[in-house]
Amino acid sequence: MKQLAIAPEPFFTPRGTPLSVYYRSMITAELGVQVDLLTYGQGTDVDIPGVRVIRIPRFGRATVNVGPSLFKAFLDLFLVLWAVALMIRNRYDVVHAHEETVFFCRFLQPIFRYKLVYDMHSILSQQLVNFSFTSSPLLIGAFRRLEDGCLAKADAVITISPALAEYAEPRVKHPANHYLIENTLFDEVRLRHPGDATNAAGAGEATGTGEATGAGGRPIILYAGTFESYQGIDLLLRAFALARQRQPQAFLLLLGGQQHQIERYKTLATELGLDDNACRFAGQRPRAEAQRATLEATVLTSPRNIGSNTPLKIYEQLASGVPLVATRIPSHTQVLTDACCVLVDPEPEPMAAGLVEALEGGAAIEERTRGARRLYDEKYSRDAYIDKMRRLLEGLR
Repeated sequence: MKQLAIAPEPFFTPRGTPLSVYYRSMITAELGVQVDLLTYGQGTDVDIPGVRVIRIPRFGRATVNVGPSLFKAFLDLFLVLWAVALMIRNRYDVVHAHEETVFFCRFLQPIFRYKLVYDMHSILSQQLVNFSFTSSPLLIGAFRRLEDGCLAKADAVITISPALAEYAEPRVKHPANHYLIENTLFDEVRLRHPGDATNAAGAGEATGTGEATGAGGRPIILYAGTFESYQGIDLLLRAFALARQRQPQAFLLLLGGQQHQIERYKTLATELGLDDNACRFAGQRPRAEAQRATLEATVLTSPRNIGSNTPLKIYEQLASGVPLVATRIPSHTQVLTDACCVLVDPEPEPMAAGLVEALEGGAAIEERTRGARRLYDEKYSRDAYIDKMRRLLEGLR
């Protein structure tokens, strides 16, 4: 079997890194499928055995931000051209279309006669609103009709969270065509040129925990991720300022964010009385450093304040053996329960109380941490992921 995977994302970069694309392609190749992966020109080259990565032109030094944009629409036009050229030169049994690339793959399918897989990571019509791209009912309606048509037409549909699965299932051709495959892997990413790791994450001081963070051996609360508004960084800062009244030795380490976002939240931290001795904004870091920081932290956080898609980092946090404090919203509660983490309402006071509880530890926190690891092993491990991908491929043969 030969497959063309199309990913409308920078690949591989620290901002908007499509790890799901990386792992989907890696496991598909491990299962004996020959994979061509077509993606944007931006990013750092990776080495995935059995996968040929093909890039459209980079177009200067322009970056691709998370969410819909006119620049992404421009790049997607080149994805169409490159995809058609590849389909003319090669016979693909399967085309695995991520996100909006399914729109054109659906209409090319009758010409090139392949099985179509729609890898659905979000409801695209909602993303137009969530990222303030447009409020036009006509454009939003057109996206919704395209999306629903692709769900009905695809030979297989992958969703990444129970909320997306609930949306997709009534719209797929047959229930057996739908596969819930969460983004649960966090194997080390293999760069083709390992020396690119620093450049991929931005130059700067190596970041782990301990002395490199400025924590000086104090208990560390870690946030790692993007700094988009829905991530709740402001909520976390306000909660941490309250938590320090009971845990003055606690230190907050934040990994990620673009410079303008970091500056905005630094201003808020200063207003809250949080100086460099209380928290540090370390910026974007290589994935290996973020993983090390996760394992060495005292408490992990996911302060997201809205949303229904489960963050990829949740699965890594479950497996880490470190207590987790997360907000009680659908993004989290479709996976997390009170038995595996400290769930709190998305307000500063409840989150502060949750942070203090996790910092203090004790038998209840230890049991939740063990419960988190059991949950990961039973439902989200690498073996479970491979089994789900195997069933998908068998259904396409």
